[in-house]
Amino acid sequence: MLIYKILTNAQWLAMQADGRTLGAPIDLADGFIHFSSAMQAAETADKHFAGQTDLWLLGVEEDDLTDVRWEPSRGGQLFPHLYDELPLNKVSWALPLPLGEEGHIFPEDPS
Repeated sequence: MLIYKILTNAQWLAMQADGRTLGAPIDLADGFIHFSSAMQAAETADKHFAGQTDLWLLGVEEDDLTDVRWEPSRGGQLFPHLYDELPLNKVSWALPLPLGEEGHIFPEDPS
């Protein structure tokens, strides 16, 4: 199953340069990398990235990662959290996440 990570353009460029990421500042503070399911990604974008441009949506196969835990978060929903770094070679795809008049425009899953 694919899980999704939203990164800023600067974070995506840094990940490409480093070959991995430990996540955004909130991930570093929480001790894990926050992901969303397909059903949660739009709400995550609205809540944490409202009005932001220059974003990327990463699709990652959960089974390709070593330590993903589904834990309660927003409203008691279970969210995927990665307790490890995210290697670039585990990213299935990365697509721009443009901002439209009514919020972010999610691309079709290319897989």
